[in-house]
This record gives sequence, C-alpha cells and structure tokens, in this order.
Amino acid sequence: MNLENLRCDHQCRNTCAMLTAALAQETMTVRFYQQVLTQCDEPDVHNFVRSIVEERSASVIRIMQKLNEIKARSQTMDGIQSSF
Repeated sequence: MNLENLRCDHQCRNTCAMLTAALAQETMTVRFYQQVLTQCDEPDVHNFVRSIVEERSASVIRIMQKLNEIKARSQTMDGIQSSF
C-alpha cells in the first residue's frame, strides 16, 4: 500500500474508507505472520511471532467493530431522517 496515495475523502457514509484500508492492511499483515509461523521451527521466534499474530488479530477485530459501529450509527441516522 502506497501511503502517499492514501487520503481520506471525508465522504464516508456507512463506512470509513480509511478504516477499511487499515483493515485490509492489518489482514494482510496477519496473513504474512501466519505464513511465517508455518515456516518457522525456532521455538523462541515461533512464540514471538505467535504473539504478534494475536496482537494484530485483535487489531483486526477492533477495526471491524468500529466499522460496524459507524454503519449502525449511519443506519440509525438514516432511519431518523426518513421518519420526518
């Protein structure tokens, strides 16, 4: 991902483009480290990388939760607007 081309367009509606990009990046990072786990047989390194996978996986979950919150809030606001 080219960070210089990553810009927030501030036009998000039911989702955040920046968080969606972050989710994609974190997911790719988790996959990379999972691949490292399958290749690595050094116990110390394996345990270290496993902890990184757990941390990054937690980040993926947190990003997905925030995206779900944004979507739910947007849907609520749409419902309120449509009731007028």
